[in-house]
Amino acid sequence: MAEAIRKVNVIGHLHPDTDSVCAAISYAYLKNHIDKPIYEPRRAGALNRETQFVLKHFGFDEPALITSVAPQIKDITYQRQPGIDAETSLYVAWNLIKETKVDTLCITDGNDDVQGLIAVKDIANANLDIFDTQVLGTSHTRYTNILDTLNGELVAGDPNGSIESGHIRVGTTPEMMEGVIEPGDVVLVTNRYETQRFAVESGVSCVIVCNGAHVSNVVVAEAQKRNCAIITTPYDTYAAARLISMSIPVRAKMLPADQIIRFSINTTIDDARKVMTQSRHRFFPVLDESGHYSGVVSGPNLLDPQKKHVILVDHNERSQAVDGLEQAEILEIVDHHRIGSIETSGPVMFRNMPVGCTCTIVYGMYQENGVEIPANIAGIMLSAILSDTLAFRSPTCTPLDVTVGKKLAQIANVDIDSYADAMFDAGADLTGRTAEEFFNSDFKVFSRGHVRFGVGQGSFMTENSRKAAEKLCGPYLEEGAAANEIPVVFYMFTDVKSQTTEMLYWGPNAESVVSRAFGVTPKDGIATLPGVVSRKKQVTPALMNTLLQMEEESED
Repeated sequence: MAEAIRKVNVIGHLHPDTDSVCAAISYAYLKNHIDKPIYEPRRAGALNRETQFVLKHFGFDEPALITSVAPQIKDITYQRQPGIDAETSLYVAWNLIKETKVDTLCITDGNDDVQGLIAVKDIANANLDIFDTQVLGTSHTRYTNILDTLNGELVAGDPNGSIESGHIRVGTTPEMMEGVIEPGDVVLVTNRYETQRFAVESGVSCVIVCNGAHVSNVVVAEAQKRNCAIITTPYDTYAAARLISMSIPVRAKMLPADQIIRFSINTTIDDARKVMTQSRHRFFPVLDESGHYSGVVSGPNLLDPQKKHVILVDHNERSQAVDGLEQAEILEIVDHHRIGSIETSGPVMFRNMPVGCTCTIVYGMYQENGVEIPANIAGIMLSAILSDTLAFRSPTCTPLDVTVGKKLAQIANVDIDSYADAMFDAGADLTGRTAEEFFNSDFKVFSRGHVRFGVGQGSFMTENSRKAAEKLCGPYLEEGAAANEIPVVFYMFTDVKSQTTEMLYWGPNAESVVSRAFGVTPKDGIATLPGVVSRKKQVTPALMNTLLQMEEESED
């Protein structure tokens, strides 16, 4: 049976540019108007300044970040077992474990923060430790716990009090108790008046009267005078003696919070499985988005997670997609690039057109479904088209891109020329930016066979801004290649108005590759490429073909 679709993530490529983000937002909006599941736009990395400008200009918040679509704890059914209070008795905890068939309980405070963990083996060990006769005092056990555990009734004493010291003793006769009973002890007795009174007069803190035996008014009065609690229980002495240690609070035997392995609902199933195999525990606390206790998870819960459902926009190459894609269910792909390396488990809706921008394709899908485009959606779609086509100057730009862009500008009430200048200027602003931030603002990795390389691009309206970007980013190319685990990297610094690109590069034979691919002679580590502005159409194919040819030649 096919999995029910709860939510669909609409995601662009890594190192997102304006098209990938605006296509995700606009396509999610469209899908929410024509389909039942909830469609949510996502970004696969930090937004560059151009995209930030676009979203702010048209009143959109940044889409939520998504770094992986691998199944997470939130995608499985785990036990929503409520937490228990630290003062809960071992006896109550034991009964809860039997009822829920979960052998581990989490101790939480009033804010649902995890304080500790108690497992069935901890309760069993406490019950078997029959020689720890001071356990009630060292655990500061409340009388309410004792009453609950022994099904007792408080005849004398403060119901809010607790045992603070002493041993647990069984009193038979005054003669046998003399020299054994000490002040502060807890003594279990039966119906003999002399035994009850001797225990009280010995200064014990609590007398447990077994078998539901009567307690005389004289003994009660003496107990009240000496601040001694008296509890009656219907259980016989043997049962009461066995059970009383189970009245201690779980905090006395719990595994403390700083020693607990816990998982967030965002922890991936793979990561959780690895941790579980190295732990002796069977159940682990699960924390919600706010870090508060949500339930417990065990190994069997991980066996059949629900796959995440995704729609990919503006990419169809595995190297440009978020992690965990092979474990997700791809429903659709909407793209304008070459057919890449992403494989699906079954047929999907794949909309791919040779146009300059994904949002041009999305516009057509609005028309096909008869959905009106709001002004703010039109604004971000226009921005994507202007960005990808360099304001209609790129060779990737088609007449359809121009037509759609002008229609969107009318809907958004935008002057294309002035808005494009402002958008590109915002993207070129280097104030406060690091080389890493700029490098990743629009960078893609491409692969075919054993060939892997990356191409970044920045677009500039002035020569000064372009030169400043080259100075900032150039020294980072080697580090950027290492961060993306690729041997060679190329970066395009494109002047929008003159339609010229200056290319910087790093890696083995990178200069030879550039020279051979574009028929130019680089100077001082820069290749000037007149008329070259499109990464998709003019740069990536040339680099790919050259690298493949050079690989074949080296093999020969």
